Amino acid sequence: MIAAVGLARTYKTRGKAIEAVRGVDITVNAGEIVGFLGPNGAGKTTTLKMLTTLLRPTDGSATVAGYDLRRDPQNVRRNIGYVGQAGSTLGLAKASEEIVSHARLYGIDAATAEKRGKQLLAALDLADVWERKCGSLSGGQRRRLDIAMGLIHEPKLVFLDEPSTGLDPQSRANLWTHIRKLRDEMGTTVFITTHYMDEADSLSDRLLVIDKGEIVAQGTPAELKKKVRGDTISLTLREDEHAAEAAGVAGLLAGADTPVIEGHVVRFHVPDGASALPVLLTELSRAGIEAIGVEVNRPTLDDVFLTLTGRSLRD
Repeated sequence: MIAAVGLARTYKTRGKAIEAVRGVDITVNAGEIVGFLGPNGAGKTTTLKMLTTLLRPTDGSATVAGYDLRRDPQNVRRNIGYVGQAGSTLGLAKASEEIVSHARLYGIDAATAEKRGKQLLAALDLADVWERKCGSLSGGQRRRLDIAMGLIHEPKLVFLDEPSTGLDPQSRANLWTHIRKLRDEMGTTVFITTHYMDEADSLSDRLLVIDKGEIVAQGTPAELKKKVRGDTISLTLREDEHAAEAAGVAGLLAGADTPVIEGHVVRFHVPDGASALPVLLTELSRAGIEAIGVEVNRPTLDDVFLTLTGRSLRD
């Protein structure tokens, strides 16, 4: 569904070249939900804009939905759906008006647009909003309406750019259920960008991790977590100035990797968190360092990112 090789984008600012995306290779198979994971500024949105023909690549090639990105962008656009971060509905417009107007842009007649629109809204648990104004909808309802608009022309592939940003936890979980339905019930391939680790872990069949414009890892969530051995200990100190000393103590534990300091929090990996924790607390007490919190966790996607790049995904 997507096959990109060496896709790159360079911007020129005040005579200086800035490489936003540095030659990424991306493969997405039909029927997959693929998560594109990375922190803000990593190159996610720039890559997405290139794949959706909104931004011309500086270098590289790609086929999207069976069409060449450079040579046939019009057919790429006809066969994909795109739901941007900000949404596209007007508060004063009715949901029906937005859906039909969007469909007409694809050459779909009004009767067909109405039929498809009502079917999509029903599938997304929005059957009762057809005559409601968009401004009266909740955040989660409005995001689902955006998705319905992106699917009105029955695309093979839909791009969702940070779809749950700004939603409360309940609305996010509800949206995830409907995104899974796109694949399971409608047969749509989904390419989703996110910087939420739980979202990427929960939704994605496969993940692509991008940092500083480059793909640094790819695989299923389980495969990526296997790259991190042992447990993560997060140590919260009362005073920032004790962080370096605490990191020194932690680094002496058997099998510990190099601790990472983030303000007054020290994070590091050990082979067995349960056995390392009593030793750590004893040594900190001897050194006169006060810890106000400690957590032991199994590997997460943030740990994967930390292992690959030396910094947290939250940074």
